Amino acid sequence: MSITRTLLLGTALAAAGASVACARTPTPAPAPERATATVRPAPAQTPAATARPRAGTPQAALPPVVVHKSPTCGCCTLWVEHMRAAGFAVEVRETDALEPVKQKLGVPYGKGSCHTAEIAGYFVEGHVPADDIKRFLRAKPKAKGLVLPGMPLGSPGMETPDGRVQPYTVEQVQADGSTVPFARHGQED
Repeated sequence: MSITRTLLLGTALAAAGASVACARTPTPAPAPERATATVRPAPAQTPAATARPRAGTPQAALPPVVVHKSPTCGCCTLWVEHMRAAGFAVEVRETDALEPVKQKLGVPYGKGSCHTAEIAGYFVEGHVPADDIKRFLRAKPKAKGLVLPGMPLGSPGMETPDGRVQPYTVEQVQADGSTVPFARHGQED
């Protein structure tokens, strides 16, 4: 793990304990979305050009991802890097008002995390692994999206130097807002 990644993770973990910027609060923050968004797409601006599969693996072009995150959340930045490494073109929109975004998209109360993504008409809440997102998108379910409540250690963007993984379950949010298990990680079956 590079020193920069380790420092970002350390900063993210410290901020998670000291700030509500990386946690869902029961009341929405009134601050408007910042006018300046951090956008770092690959040199070519089309999803087909930026979402290239790894060599030797046939794969359809991946849809672009829009991530809403706090400007101070380091673990969100690491998750964005994870998504880009998996072949997704990602646009980042920094805001201190995440709650209205979550409410608008239909993220169930109590299932929040530190960032919310929009992709192909679905939402992805939290540190969901890119492979789970790809499987979900291939299935094209009649659902609202995927959630990974909280910030489990070992999930993408929350990796630890010792490689430890806290068991966690990614949940699919059904059309009615209920959730069902979608994928389990870090646990024996």
